[in-house]
Amino acid sequence: MKKLITLLFLALVFSCHNQAQTNPKQDAIKNAKPVTVKLENGKAKAYFASGCFWCVEAVYESVKGVDEVINGYAGGHTKNPTYEKSNTGKTGHAEAVEVIYDPKVVSFKTLVDVYFASQNPLQVNGQGPDKGSQYRSILFYQDQTQKQIIDTKKAALAKQLNAKIAAEVYPFQKFWIAEDYHQNYEKLHPENRYIQGVSIPRLKKFQAKMPEVLKEKH
Repeated sequence: MKKLITLLFLALVFSCHNQAQTNPKQDAIKNAKPVTVKLENGKAKAYFASGCFWCVEAVYESVKGVDEVINGYAGGHTKNPTYEKSNTGKTGHAEAVEVIYDPKVVSFKTLVDVYFASQNPLQVNGQGPDKGSQYRSILFYQDQTQKQIIDTKKAALAKQLNAKIAAEVYPFQKFWIAEDYHQNYEKLHPENRYIQGVSIPRLKKFQAKMPEVLKEKH
């Protein structure tokens, strides 16, 4: 009986997660016209979701040409998402990062390479121990040029691995900044068990793959 109850609970949880990604409001987000974010002081912004934003923040902040990375939420159909609400899987949002970068130093194309090099591209609805639609992988494009870059690299990786790539491709709509305590998390909490056990190993694995794009110090 306990096993049956557990299975029913898990089915309900995954049903909620799946519903968040397949309802009409979410479909409207996927099919919307992309929003282009203008340059500010010569700096561009790019948006990615790839599991826990603490991990992704640390990865992109180690890349040359990246000035700052902000943690937040994107890809959903609700307004003003919070950590608690997004964790239900019902808002459609995923934990995401805003990457503020100098396009004269690092290209969007390279940022996409960093994205795929810093994750398990085959894991659906999560990265590592973090599972659920709020941790799913999404690349956001702001125009058709960015979409073509993403689609080309995703197709090439699928061919290379002979497998389906889990990352979704969304038109960018809006980025909601996460709570203050989520910002600069890896730098401010180096002794945290999750940072020690998950974020830092993921960062080091990426750094070994793409040493040519790294800042001298991180």
